[in-house]
Amino acid sequence: MAVGRIALKNGAANNKNGHMRMKTILTTLVIFTTVIHVQAQKIPSGKPKLVVGITISGMRYDYLSSYWDQFSEDGFRRMAGMGAHCRNASYDQLITESAVGYASISTGARSDAHGIVADYWYERKEQAIRYCVDDPSVRAIVSSDRNGHTSPTAMMSRTLTDELRIVSQFKSKVIGVSMDPKASVLLSGHTANAAYWYDPEHGTWTTSTYYADSLPAWVEAFNDKNYKDIYREKEWATLRPISEYTASMLDNNIYEEGFNGQNTFPYDLRKITREGFRKGDYSALLVAPFGNTYTKDFAINAIVSEELGQRDATDWINISFNAGKYLAEHFTTWSVEVEDLYLRLDQDIAHLLTFLDEQVGLENTLVYLTADHAIADDPRLLEEHRVPSGYFNYHSNISLLKSYLNAVYGQGNWVSLYYANQIYLNRQLIEDSRLSLEEVQDRVASFMIQFSGVSNALPAHILQRNNFTEGIFNRIQNSYNQKRSGDVIIYLTPGWVEKGSEYRESLSNFHYDAHVPLIFYGWKVNRVTLPDRVSPLDIVPTIAYFLKISVPENASGKVITGIIR
Repeated sequence: MAVGRIALKNGAANNKNGHMRMKTILTTLVIFTTVIHVQAQKIPSGKPKLVVGITISGMRYDYLSSYWDQFSEDGFRRMAGMGAHCRNASYDQLITESAVGYASISTGARSDAHGIVADYWYERKEQAIRYCVDDPSVRAIVSSDRNGHTSPTAMMSRTLTDELRIVSQFKSKVIGVSMDPKASVLLSGHTANAAYWYDPEHGTWTTSTYYADSLPAWVEAFNDKNYKDIYREKEWATLRPISEYTASMLDNNIYEEGFNGQNTFPYDLRKITREGFRKGDYSALLVAPFGNTYTKDFAINAIVSEELGQRDATDWINISFNAGKYLAEHFTTWSVEVEDLYLRLDQDIAHLLTFLDEQVGLENTLVYLTADHAIADDPRLLEEHRVPSGYFNYHSNISLLKSYLNAVYGQGNWVSLYYANQIYLNRQLIEDSRLSLEEVQDRVASFMIQFSGVSNALPAHILQRNNFTEGIFNRIQNSYNQKRSGDVIIYLTPGWVEKGSEYRESLSNFHYDAHVPLIFYGWKVNRVTLPDRVSPLDIVPTIAYFLKISVPENASGKVITGIIR
């Protein structure tokens, strides 16, 4: 019995020792696994190695929430859910044309400082209409490119990328990519290494002699590939069964112009051309979602070929997706076509993020996403549902103004130009007639306020002598540049949209045009939702703070707190 008890005791001891050894082994394994996990975690660099600015032209903020359930986990939802999502980002300027948005994003300044008051304005000295990126001193690399005389010289302010290039002794590389030349040029600044845009006649990517005398070999090689033909040969059908497009109106509705009279899926892109282009061109990619994909493909090629994010200096690429804005010229804000475009853009964003993670590492890449402005609701739809709205027909209204001025001051060409809510008076004629410019401005403003849809009309001399700190007068003043703005600026009642001009692509003008998405993602960015009101102008001072460099002198934005850990 004693021997049996000793044996049992020894067995219990052995079991206890075995359990202790096993516990020690398990503890060691846990510690070892933890160490391996910590080592495997990607530690962010001190500063981003690459900044990627994504601008989606015309994107409304509420497209994020409206299409949220249809988006994948890897695109917009990945950025908004895992990054710093600013829910209340709005421009505080009256005029919201694309060029204004691009210049404001890149400089952190308003139109009163950066001077890009609209896509076009009237140059009083030359008595001519100027396009925002027109530069007769440069030419196209490709002789047939219609946008060849293009540079950022009209922009009066420096951009943050200009500051980055200067402080790095021009070691940082800055590149712009967009189908729209003004997006590529204005977003990337005066000192950019390159800005590329799309030639819709040939389906290729090009630039001007402001940046180079010839295209780099990698651009020529990319152009020689048949991506343009692959995308143009595609039939644009819905990505999903059309019954799943619940955030949109019916595919066939009365608010859509469509392409050559067709406004229902599917679309043969080979039959879609823009006015002024020959049949068989590549202009269809401007309005189809595959144009966004083509932009993404070229941007990825630029990152690889230029070795962006692979050196000690911080590099920067601006990528602007423009198909949504061009598509809005043909289809209503809440069309199936628009929803499908954003579902496909979601895939492009997902692919881009995956590529950045593999190529540079998202822990080394700071990505931000915003829009130049937001597309407005169709006034016809609003009016049908008894929401106050309408179209301001500037053709007839300005004709009445001219007749009125002729009756008061005598026959003459008193109005030089009306564009983007601005009336440019013939100052030379006013001076020759020995009239007071201020008195004429006041008379014009009083006349314009009588028209339906006009809430306010402000003479330029009022804007020059007063400082408005809030309200609509403040928004008007933020858009006013003494050298380039009109003599009278009008503000349309919310819900009213200006009829398109022979110069403008599209413009509408009320609160929802100002509210845009703003998301930061990657690098040291927190997972946080920020409800406070911010502005896309805050992008510049915020990233300048991250990079520890100075902001451009005219920047008026502020640092958004809580974005990084």
